[in-house]
Amino acid sequence: MNSKPDLKQLQQRLGYQFSNPEHLLLALTHRSYGNRNNERLEFLGDSIVNMVIAEHLFLQFEQAKEGQLSRLRARMVKGVTLAEIGREFDLGRYLRLGSGEMKSGGFRRESILADTVEAIIGAIYLDSDFYTCREQVMRWFKPRLQKLNIQDTQKDPKTRLQEYLQSRQFPLPQYEVVSVEGEAHAQTFHVSCALSSLDRKTEGVGCSRRIAEQQAAQAALQALGVEND
Repeated sequence: MNSKPDLKQLQQRLGYQFSNPEHLLLALTHRSYGNRNNERLEFLGDSIVNMVIAEHLFLQFEQAKEGQLSRLRARMVKGVTLAEIGREFDLGRYLRLGSGEMKSGGFRRESILADTVEAIIGAIYLDSDFYTCREQVMRWFKPRLQKLNIQDTQKDPKTRLQEYLQSRQFPLPQYEVVSVEGEAHAQTFHVSCALSSLDRKTEGVGCSRRIAEQQAAQAALQALGVEND
């Protein structure tokens, strides 16, 4: 969150020692801090992490179809997962943010943490080579990859609900945040889901709006009799 983060400490957390620490410093620099920021590194890192995870899944699940592999990869490289990795490194404390972004709690924001993780991956690639970078990515993702199985390829509740409604030419669901409770760093979201084909709204609760919406969609699928509890 400052102009001179403790790069030595962060490198220990990452498990990688940069030959040129300026690569890491740039990866930690959000666009709100200045024109020279991590957006290009984020672009590079996004491509690398998708390639590395795709390769691993291709080799691990030999019988999986293309759609199943795509959904498994999406689960691994989505913003929520990347942000979780960022929190494991306590990444928020090392970010370089503009004053406005800092005051609004940007160092806790899921999207900023996820983008920074991708930027760091890009920085490691520039600082070393693809094989070293792949090794780092695999080490960070290993605990999550070990838990994956082919059943994880089922589409998320919001997608399933949308496809169900579209197949019957029904209007799409309307999600609404009913309330938000708690402090900025530990909020609980209450979300409702309204359907023209249901006479009541379903509700979901979660630590993020996305999770709450997924819960509300799952409840809608159950209320429609599409899925069991």
